[in-house]
Amino acid sequence: MDPQPKIYVNNLCGQLNERIIACSRCPRLISYCQNIGLTKRKAFLTDEYWAKPVPNFGDPEATRLIIGLAPAAHGANRTGRMFTGDRSGDFLFEALHKAGLCNQPTSICSSDGLQLAGVLITACVHCAPPDNKPSTKEISNCRSYFLELFHSRDWASILCLGTLAWTQTLTLLKDSGQIKAIQKFGHGTCVVTSSNLKIVGSYHPSQQNTFTGKLTMPMMLEAIRLFAMD
Repeated sequence: MDPQPKIYVNNLCGQLNERIIACSRCPRLISYCQNIGLTKRKAFLTDEYWAKPVPNFGDPEATRLIIGLAPAAHGANRTGRMFTGDRSGDFLFEALHKAGLCNQPTSICSSDGLQLAGVLITACVHCAPPDNKPSTKEISNCRSYFLELFHSRDWASILCLGTLAWTQTLTLLKDSGQIKAIQKFGHGTCVVTSSNLKIVGSYHPSQQNTFTGKLTMPMMLEAIRLFAMD
C-alpha cells in the first residue's frame, strides 16, 4: 500500500500540511509513532508505515470541517491519511458516502481514490498517542495548527467527533467572542455562533462506540445531515 498521502502544495492547506508532517514538538508521540511503524501489527507486517504526524485531508476548497481526536496507531499512522485503514474510518466514510460527501464508502489506503466533496478532515492531535490519550501539553502543542486552519477561511459548519474536538472548538470560539459559554457536549448538539458558523457534536466513530451501539449509523447520518445542511 502507498503510505504517501496527497498533499496540496499550491494553497494554504498544503503549506500547513507540510509543516504538520515536519513537526517534532512532541518527542513522546514522535517516538511512539516511529516505534509502532517498526514493530507493526501482524496483519500489516508487509506495509510501510507512515509513522509521522498525519496531515489534514480532503477538499482543499472545503467550507465544512470534521475534527477527530488523533490518528490511530495502525490506522492513519500506518496509511498517512486521516481515518484511513481502521474501523473508525470504515464507519465514518460509509456515512459520508451515504450523505453524498465523498465518492466511495471505503478508505483503505492513501492511493485508493477517495475524494471528499466540500469537506476537510483534521484532528486535535496529528500524531498517534499511546492508548489514544494525548497529554494536555501535546494537545496544546498541536493547537496552533488547528487555529491556522480555522482562520484560513470562512467555515460554514464544523462536525466535532467526540468531547475533545467539541471542547477545543468551542473554547476557540469563546476566546474569540463568537459564543458566550461552552455548551455541554452531546451527540446531535448544535451551536450556531454570532457569525452563523454551525458546530455539531457527534460521538466519535470508535469501535468502543459503534460496537456497543452507543453510536449507530442512523445516529451518525443524522449528525452529518445537520453538519451538511445550509
